[in-house]
Amino acid sequence: MVHSYIGIDIGTTATKAVVFSPIGQVLYQTSREYPMYHPQPNWCIQKPEDLLQAVMDCMQEVNNRFPDASFISFSAAMHSLLLLDEQGKPLTDCLLWADNRATTQAERLRDSAEGLCIYQRTGIPLHSFSPLTKLWWFKEEAPEIFRKAHKFISAKEYVWHHLTGAYQVDSSMASGTGMLNLKSLQWDEGILKNLELKPEQLSRVVPTTYSTQSLDGQYTLVIGAGDGPLASLGTGAIGAGKMALTIGTSGAIRLPVRGPKVDPEMRTQCYHLIDDQYLSLGAVNNGAVVLQWLKENVLRSEASYETLFEQAETVTAGADGLLFVPYLLGERAPIWDANARGCMLGLSIQHRQEHFVRAALEGIVLGLRHIAEVLLPSEADRANVEICASGGFAKSELWVQIVADVFQMRVVLAQTVEGSAWGAVLLGCKALGLDCKEQVGEEQVFEPNPANAEVYAAAFERFRAVYPMLNNLKKIASWELSTPMG
Repeated sequence: MVHSYIGIDIGTTATKAVVFSPIGQVLYQTSREYPMYHPQPNWCIQKPEDLLQAVMDCMQEVNNRFPDASFISFSAAMHSLLLLDEQGKPLTDCLLWADNRATTQAERLRDSAEGLCIYQRTGIPLHSFSPLTKLWWFKEEAPEIFRKAHKFISAKEYVWHHLTGAYQVDSSMASGTGMLNLKSLQWDEGILKNLELKPEQLSRVVPTTYSTQSLDGQYTLVIGAGDGPLASLGTGAIGAGKMALTIGTSGAIRLPVRGPKVDPEMRTQCYHLIDDQYLSLGAVNNGAVVLQWLKENVLRSEASYETLFEQAETVTAGADGLLFVPYLLGERAPIWDANARGCMLGLSIQHRQEHFVRAALEGIVLGLRHIAEVLLPSEADRANVEICASGGFAKSELWVQIVADVFQMRVVLAQTVEGSAWGAVLLGCKALGLDCKEQVGEEQVFEPNPANAEVYAAAFERFRAVYPMLNNLKKIASWELSTPMG
């Protein structure tokens, strides 16, 4: 009998269940999608019942096909927030990382005397994506709900409680809240005191290898970790000379470090994974969601993404001078401005649909290179590092080659692009002492094209210069609009 292990990846717009063999071969895969809602400007939410139903449906389907699977281990998108009453019922929708309603609270905290100290203790910049700032929003803008809330948890914790009856959170997910002390790996007492929260109103922090049985006794469950850290683990990007790059709905660059590491200028994040293994990273809001917006709202095209990518491949590197700064949802690293906005520069009458698509692909990657310049600031730092890529974008050879060319670094794809689900399985095997192949073999290697180095170096300098100019223009425009006419 072939052993099988199940990784559940609870994403921003879909949950995937992937069944693996002990050597990392995908035996079966299924998914369920669910919508994001934007009921007010800057709000981005999910219905918790939609997400829970998607997870349960995925679990039931894979269990029907693989009833003897050894365990189920979990990956999940980070930075969500959900308030529950004493009966465990949601008082709110689930606020996602892209929810920017707490911008005012984030800016106030960031500019306060305590702001830098909070970042240094938690490794999470003070920005509206953080559950910490969202809690301040509820405390100030919806105090009745805040006072009524019995638990403050993430979407993953909501699913875990449904399956196990326990309020528990792994140290990886907790390290993304902005409330976990990175050294003690426990909730920060000073932050809880300022929020007037009791520790029992948050879930108990447990290791990422924590395992238990489901309430019905049907499943052996491993709590797992956040999707970003698990993507690094699952693609083999934990060792020296490795840097993980993921593009899904959002995107991230992650560098493995031993022990907590923070940036003096508060430009990067730090997550825990296991033992003394941490990740120094930067995440962007604007990943594949940019392409969805472009296709549906601008191009209004019925063509598949594959067709659009094929068209974009006919355009030369640099999109014939068209530069897309894709800050549609504001931006996280390295600028940390929830009010940032995107733009297209260099438009001319020669530009067609395929130029817009290529410029969008390049703009997303240029935003990630901006983070890499912080994590690895010199060419010497980057010289002996290769990129381990994962996420849905890795199914497009064009997009992966753009990464190699923009970074001028070697890009390696693992045999599975489902890095987060496989990372969850690796933690499950460690937790239960089961055999599995820790390193999935390379499937494809993309070498940078030196002929494109100059054009992308110039594009990056333009990209990096645009935000400060736009920010200054925004201030001027705001001043003009606030000045009486006549």
